[in-house]
Amino acid sequence: MTYTLQLPLFALRTLLQSDYLAWLVGLPILLFAVVMLVVQYRRHRQLTHDLKLLDKMQLHSVEYDLVLKAMRLAVFRIDVPTYTITFESDYRDASDSFTTAPGTPLADIFTRIHTDASNKISTAVDNLIHGRQDVAHLQYQMNMPYGSGTYWSELYATVDKRDIQGRPLSIVGTVGRIDQQKQAEQDLHDALFHAEESDRLKSAFLANISHEIRTPLNAIVGFSDVLTMVDDAEERQNLIHLIKQNNSQLLRIFDDMVSMAALEARAGEAVQKTSFPLRQLFDDVIDKYKDEARDRGLALVVEDADRLPVITTDRDALFEILRQYTANALKFTNEGQVTLGCTDQMGHRRIWVRDTGIGIPPEQCNDELFERFFKIDEFTPGTGLGLSICRAMAHTLGAVVGFESQQGQGSVFWVEPKREE
Repeated sequence: MTYTLQLPLFALRTLLQSDYLAWLVGLPILLFAVVMLVVQYRRHRQLTHDLKLLDKMQLHSVEYDLVLKAMRLAVFRIDVPTYTITFESDYRDASDSFTTAPGTPLADIFTRIHTDASNKISTAVDNLIHGRQDVAHLQYQMNMPYGSGTYWSELYATVDKRDIQGRPLSIVGTVGRIDQQKQAEQDLHDALFHAEESDRLKSAFLANISHEIRTPLNAIVGFSDVLTMVDDAEERQNLIHLIKQNNSQLLRIFDDMVSMAALEARAGEAVQKTSFPLRQLFDDVIDKYKDEARDRGLALVVEDADRLPVITTDRDALFEILRQYTANALKFTNEGQVTLGCTDQMGHRRIWVRDTGIGIPPEQCNDELFERFFKIDEFTPGTGLGLSICRAMAHTLGAVVGFESQQGQGSVFWVEPKREE
């Protein structure tokens, strides 16, 4: 009976001893397996994170390059300890942009900057290098790498890396070409200036015209009232002559106003060139002013009428120039004649109007005579627009205008149209 009980107890003790050994051996293995699973899980997470980060960096690099290409920029890096510059990429589309080899000394760059901006650029870079500022933005002109001339550049730069004391170690920045931007700014400035100048001139024009119109109009109205009360034939004739004279002056003012309006309307339009006999154009001018010339006792003639050529140009513009010249010649000529003619000299065809009038003082024989509202004598009736209209009309033809004059002996005003090949 005792033997029978000892056998199960021995078997139970043996079983317990064998489980203890299994646990003693298996537990470290189990713990090791758990640790390895945790390590592998963390490695997996880190790898997944790194892969995502790499994808983001690649995407960022693509976006970065796309922005540089779209903005046509060049990227540079300045190494502060060595004081050198390296262009890492250049997407500027101009072949004449200045570039350098990697590791070029900054001093070499400053010599290529236009003199007016060299000190400004070197000061800005020096401030970045010594930590006096964090960002720089400048516009300046660079000398062309080949030949003469300059181009406009725009620079953005900032500190990239610093040492443990906060001192800059490297600077990054971009450079772009802004020639078109600067040209647009200049065009806008010119347009604004011309608009302001035009507004000023129009105000002066209205003030001047109102005065010039009032003078002959008052004379016409006043003499017309007096005319009805005058019985003497000679006095009546004098009054009629004065009325006609002021009427011609008034019509000339209106002609100038119409010419100014026509000149503004023609701005930007193509020149309408036709071929026509110059003699025919002269006859039209004479027909317009023959009555005024007769009233003033002047001869209005054409020189060498039978030998005048056929010319090709804008007929209306040339007629306006000759009309203005003839009107001025009649105004400043008291006796003699006004002559229209054409001569060929030194390969240029010169069309002119000559008078035997009072001439122009030597001190006033300059290009100022063709400026708007310029008058030799402020007491002489007129708007001061005639010769400026002539120059503007000639400009539309690609022609030049000029004059020669001697005080007391008369003047010659001329225009040289561009000769057609």
